[in-house]
Amino acid sequence: MSYRCKSVIVSAVLGLAALSAQAQQSGLVNVDLSNFRADIAKDINVDVSQIPVNVQLPIGVAANVCGVDANVLARQQQGSTPSCQAKNKSQALNEQVQRQLLAQK
Repeated sequence: MSYRCKSVIVSAVLGLAALSAQAQQSGLVNVDLSNFRADIAKDINVDVSQIPVNVQLPIGVAANVCGVDANVLARQQQGSTPSCQAKNKSQALNEQVQRQLLAQK
């Protein structure tokens, strides 16, 4: 097999791997925010009653705030919507919550 042919095959395999990773990142995860509602409300300057107990977040954000690997959440997706409980907060979490609040108005 020529070097050029091997290069094309490697590029194709890497492209498929990237598409697979992107597909895993595109799903949503139900995240329980019970422990951080007051902090998030303060961060985005709204009343705590406006912060939902559960929100749907992209897998990457959910993995970060729940302290789990994104692949674990992606595997849960196969039969239903995965879920986890927030263990910390982040700017990305605040932005997602704020977006969802604005969408409800």
